[in-house]
Amino acid sequence: MIKVYGSSEQTSAPLSSAVEANGLVFVSGQIHADSAWKLQGKTTEEKFALIMTNIEVILAASGLSKKDIIQIRLYLTNLSELPVLNEIYKQYFDHPFPARTAVGVSQLPLGATLEIEVVASR
Repeated sequence: MIKVYGSSEQTSAPLSSAVEANGLVFVSGQIHADSAWKLQGKTTEEKFALIMTNIEVILAASGLSKKDIIQIRLYLTNLSELPVLNEIYKQYFDHPFPARTAVGVSQLPLGATLEIEVVASR
């Protein structure tokens, strides 16, 4: 059975904020934007904090938290920010860390510089 959290009517885009299947919750990529889709944050720390807040809200709707995250994918328009992200990352997650992928991309939606998607397990 598939459960959907946050439908396209709520996001104004043809997607679900998260989809659950077989005890796994797949959260769609989140950028550093507010609910009005306006980019926020000047520093990598501010951007990461906003994205994680958005992810935590979505996970809470499914009854989960960041402690349930098992995989994270980071999309960055500037891979030179990865060392900074590694330090920030340690403030949000403890050992054993979720599996993680970092990908350099040329563009992200709305001109964002960071996008994060996660998979959480029930």
